[in-house]
Amino acid sequence: MGDHIDYQIKEESENQNLCSDISCSESDSFYCTVKVLHSSETQTCRMESENYVKRGDFILINSRYGKDLAVVMGPVKCICKSEKDNIEDIIRIANEKDILKYESNLEREKEALKLCKLKILEHKLDMKLVSAHYLLEESKILFFFTAESRVDFRDLVKNLVSIFKMRIELRQIGVRDESRVLGGLAVCGRNYCCNGVTDKLKPVSIKMAKEQSLSLNSMKISGPCGRLLCCLSYEYDFYLEEKHKYPTEGTRLLSGEEQFKVLDTNVITKKITVVSSDGRFFTVPLEYLVKEVSGKWTILETYFATQEKS
Repeated sequence: MGDHIDYQIKEESENQNLCSDISCSESDSFYCTVKVLHSSETQTCRMESENYVKRGDFILINSRYGKDLAVVMGPVKCICKSEKDNIEDIIRIANEKDILKYESNLEREKEALKLCKLKILEHKLDMKLVSAHYLLEESKILFFFTAESRVDFRDLVKNLVSIFKMRIELRQIGVRDESRVLGGLAVCGRNYCCNGVTDKLKPVSIKMAKEQSLSLNSMKISGPCGRLLCCLSYEYDFYLEEKHKYPTEGTRLLSGEEQFKVLDTNVITKKITVVSSDGRFFTVPLEYLVKEVSGKWTILETYFATQEKS
């Protein structure tokens, strides 16, 4: 339905919203997750029937900016209580005319973006224009921008209204939102998480990188937006749980009469690296480690017996 429409649908067969505090939808209510094409924001919508729309269908919805085109990501099995007040109805399924208009607007948006950038320079405003967007069924243009502080753009809006002869709305967004709107390839070679996976991401902290024994070099653990990589939160809970099975770095271990110090823990290979008092290094698998009732760790002597044989 149009070669110029670029969107990404989650790889899962269906999208299920599950949590510890859920209020399941009534038997006569059906929901789906949709993604607004321009901003890549997701929201939950109510369907008329279970098979009213399917994954990949284009629909018209009331987004927080106005009536806009969205794509269906998949059905939602359960709705959290906190989400029920934010559910919107699907206005209708998009037709060929809607798709053609959307594609036509993409070309108009390029021109609007160029013109707005020139006007920003003329007004000497300290702001970075991110994107321009024509709403599908409303006479309004949205301009998204980033800025270090608040910007007085009232004169700019008046100027733009006199040119475009329609409503103008300027929205200041953050750097993460900029990445979500524009999209792009991350260091992993895949689309940005905020653009291609979900816009509702968990907060990320430097502690998550430490727990996963990652380099704390900001260049390596930061995304194009300059913030910590969203994916640091994906495996954090796994590392947190697994590390309880291992002695922490710096812990002193005994094996017989000999003492060792833990230098590194690798939960992926399930091994730890230790150094003996005389400077010898060993990589000890988890199955040779024992935690005593007192809390002290020991290395089974059978490990060194296998080392001697090998």
